[in-house]
Amino acid sequence: MTRLIFLNRILMQNAPARSFFQFGKAKGDTGKYEQIISTGLVSPERSVPDDIKKPKYYFENLPPGNTLGSPEIKTPDQIEAMRKSGKLAAQILRECGKLATVGTTTDEIDAFAHEKIIEAKAYPSPLRYAGFPKSICTSINNIACHGIPDDRQLANGDIINIDVTVFLNGYHGDCSETFQVGDVDERGSFLVEATRSCLEQSITLCGPGVEFNEIGKFIENYCDKNGLESIAAFIGHGIGSYFHGPPEIYHYYNEYPGEMQPGMTFTIEPILSLGGSEIAVLEDGWTAISLDGARSAQFEHTILITETGTEILTKDN
Repeated sequence: MTRLIFLNRILMQNAPARSFFQFGKAKGDTGKYEQIISTGLVSPERSVPDDIKKPKYYFENLPPGNTLGSPEIKTPDQIEAMRKSGKLAAQILRECGKLATVGTTTDEIDAFAHEKIIEAKAYPSPLRYAGFPKSICTSINNIACHGIPDDRQLANGDIINIDVTVFLNGYHGDCSETFQVGDVDERGSFLVEATRSCLEQSITLCGPGVEFNEIGKFIENYCDKNGLESIAAFIGHGIGSYFHGPPEIYHYYNEYPGEMQPGMTFTIEPILSLGGSEIAVLEDGWTAISLDGARSAQFEHTILITETGTEILTKDN
C-alpha cells in the first residue's frame, strides 16, 4: 500500500480536494478507456475473527506511520518472517488478478482477498489503517492510487491496480500489480508493460552501498525516455512489524540521504502516468485521481537488501 506524502509540498500544491468537474484534460494521446467520474457504493466493513493477530491500528484510529528516522536492519528471524508474509501477499495478489475480468466488481475482489487472508491466519493490512475501510486497494484507469473497492463492475478495456498487503505473525508483506481487463487499447497496454519494466529495472539497481536516491533518478530518466510522468505524491517505504517506516523511496529525482545496507527491507512502487503528475484526493480521504483524467499504472514489490544484492520478498514462487 503506497505511502502518501501528506505534508509534501507537491501534494499540498497540486492535489487539493476538489470536484470532478474542475478536472482538466490530458495533453497528447492517452488512449481509449472509461474515465472514472464518480465513486461507487462501498459495502460494510468485513469482520476479522478474534484469533487473528491484529495490528495496533485495528483497535484505535492511529495516524499513518512515520517514515522519518533510520531504517531498521532486520535480524535473520525477522527476515524469515517477512519472507512468509511477502510470499502470502504475492500468492493472494496472483489469485486476485484472475478475478480482474469484465463484469466483476472490485468489492467482489476485496471479499475474495479478505477471505483468503483470513484463511491463512493473517490480517488484511489496509483494513482500518488510518481509517481505510476495505482489505485491499483497487485503482482503475485514472485513479492513481488508494481506490476503495466498491460496486462498480470492471469494464472491457479497464486497467486495474490491485494492492495487497498482509500482516502475518507480526510482519507486513506488501505488493501490487496492474492488470488488463479484456481488450485494452495499445496505449494502455504500453503503460502497463512500461511500468512493470520500470519496477523490475529499479530493483536491479539496488544493493549494499547504493544510495536510496538512485531509484528516483533512474525512474525520472526512464519516464523522460518513454514519454511518461511519475506521480510524485506517492512513495515507497520501509516495512516490517510496522506498515510504513524509514526509508522513504521517492520515484523521481531527489536528494534523499542514506545508503542501502544488508538487512534493510522496503518497497519500490512507481506510479507512472500517460498524462501529467498532478492528483487530487477525493472527499473519502483516500481515492487519488489524476487531475487531467489520464490513466496511470503501478507495480510494487517488497525487497530485502542482501550482502550481494537484493531479494524480492513478494515473488510468488
